[in-house]
Amino acid sequence: MNITIRDEADKKAETKPVDSQSELRQDIITGDWVVIATGRAKRPDDFAKHNRAHEEVNAFDPFIDPAASGQKEPVLLYRKPDGDWSLQVIPNLYPAFVSGRMPKDLSEGPYFAMNGVGYHEVVITRDPKKSIAGLELWQVAEVIDAYQERYLALMTKKTVKYIQIFHNHGKEAGASIAHPHSQLMAIPVISPYIDLQLRGAELYFRNHRANVFQTILDHEHETGKRFVYENEHFLVFCPFASRVAFETWVMPKRSENPYFERITDEEKIALADALQKSLQAIRDGLGDPSFNFFLNTAPCDGREYPHYRWHLEILPKTSVWAGFELSTGIEVSTIEPERAAEYLREQLAA
Repeated sequence: MNITIRDEADKKAETKPVDSQSELRQDIITGDWVVIATGRAKRPDDFAKHNRAHEEVNAFDPFIDPAASGQKEPVLLYRKPDGDWSLQVIPNLYPAFVSGRMPKDLSEGPYFAMNGVGYHEVVITRDPKKSIAGLELWQVAEVIDAYQERYLALMTKKTVKYIQIFHNHGKEAGASIAHPHSQLMAIPVISPYIDLQLRGAELYFRNHRANVFQTILDHEHETGKRFVYENEHFLVFCPFASRVAFETWVMPKRSENPYFERITDEEKIALADALQKSLQAIRDGLGDPSFNFFLNTAPCDGREYPHYRWHLEILPKTSVWAGFELSTGIEVSTIEPERAAEYLREQLAA
């Protein structure tokens, strides 16, 4: 009979209550609050749905041969040396915004409204199965090229004040077509979220005489607690006030950099590398979850925004909003960004 003898320190460690005090963290840019619910904390690998079945969100793939499926003529087409296309950008067949003249006032009584004038395009990569995480680096860089080309083509349109570029992966993230694709919407208004970031950046500069994005970059680089990946031009990290578990930002290091459309060729390669590494870590560590990523940049409305810095935000779908989130607008994350970043770093080192 084996008897294990444990000392008093071991026994006390077993009975000592776990520190379950949650944290309220404030976003340094927007002022928004988030809850890091450590009392309900999960281990990082608890977020992985092993053997995750990605059901076909739409059995019919209209993007495998866009012309044959009745899609509109491409506005941008990249070809491989063999003549086959590698990427194309097409107008959305069912656009949220439709090109036209200046917006018309559709106000009613105390309510303000206008018609949805703008542009809605789809950026399609050739392979119907390979997400951005699984592409070759040159293919990811080609996606970035397309983002910039279409941004430059649309930013001078009279009806356009802001251009939102985003990517939905998986049904839970709103992807209605499984074939990997990004979307670009050029709209006549500035989104409330971007406006909040712009105002926050301006306010921070007035109060501290410093750029808030550079302050974030310097602190994350110095502490390394939420650092995920780095190359010559970009730093990848989990934000201090992460809105969701494993939220990840890809931020350029170059200062005075409000406008994505001014990205250099060298920076495009580096962005492709940083974005791909981020998505690979999320895919491998969390079992290929649904996610959204979007590119935030200064508006193209003719004004100057010297205190802003464009960046990419990646939000994996690991939970859904419930009563508290819906009623307060305060999001709850069940893992500390520090642990999330450490876990993602481990995926890249494996």
